[in-house]
Amino acid sequence: MLITSILLSALFAGIVATLVTIAIEKFGGRTGGVLATIPTTIVPAALGMYSISGETEFAQSMSIVPLGMMVNAIFLLVWIHAPQRFGLSLVGTTILSLVVWTLIGSLGLLVSSELQASGVAALTYAVSGLGLLILLGVWTTWTSRPAPKGSRSVRPSVLVLRGSAAATAIGIAVWFSSLSYPFVSGLVSTFPAIFLTSMIALWLAQGQDVPQGAAGPMMLGGASVGVYAVVAIVLFPMLGPVLGSIVTWLISIIAWTIPAYIYLQWRQSLTSLDQRSEAGTSTMSS
Repeated sequence: MLITSILLSALFAGIVATLVTIAIEKFGGRTGGVLATIPTTIVPAALGMYSISGETEFAQSMSIVPLGMMVNAIFLLVWIHAPQRFGLSLVGTTILSLVVWTLIGSLGLLVSSELQASGVAALTYAVSGLGLLILLGVWTTWTSRPAPKGSRSVRPSVLVLRGSAAATAIGIAVWFSSLSYPFVSGLVSTFPAIFLTSMIALWLAQGQDVPQGAAGPMMLGGASVGVYAVVAIVLFPMLGPVLGSIVTWLISIIAWTIPAYIYLQWRQSLTSLDQRSEAGTSTMSS
């Protein structure tokens, strides 16, 4: 049963990750960034964890997911700012982003364990983490950045790499859950496999602008995974894992993904209006 849960969760996560991340190349950073971060790999991860652990351990695993997504948002901030501010290459940016993720994720893991051991409820902790994640996403995307579409297709081998990385992360997360390491499994389930492989693939295939344009929308859209985790803590015990997964996924899309997309379009329209106004003022002055 354990091996089956791990393999099925990993396989499903890999397939979904490969299909969803193509959206960035097809639809541009703004639309693609949001679509690429709808709850996907968290779905098989949550199913696998719930099937092999108790409700308390499941709640603990899900409680750290919003924090994990906030660490992912910081990971993406490195990709937005490090190349320009520090003159880093693709290799340097990749290394720095992974170091930042590891350090902040490890610190968050320790804080999570201590807080919940001291009596903080898993749901309370999850909601707090989600609130911080949303604030960071809104702050980062308040000023809209150019988010062009990709002009060249990404090689099939890179798509396979994305799916394999996501499948590995989810398989390890479910395995850790079976070993009674709920916090570790929750954090591992949010490892930025899709973000990392997408940033590298887009940089190599399209240049630096496309991944940087997608990073902000991916940060904001990624909060839907945090919403999924929070709702799953409540609904999985009530509805069961299968129906709970379906309802939780729909809620996360309706409650976050759609509003996030509308918000990004609104900010883009205001930014474009301001730019046109400035251009008109400059023309009149000259």
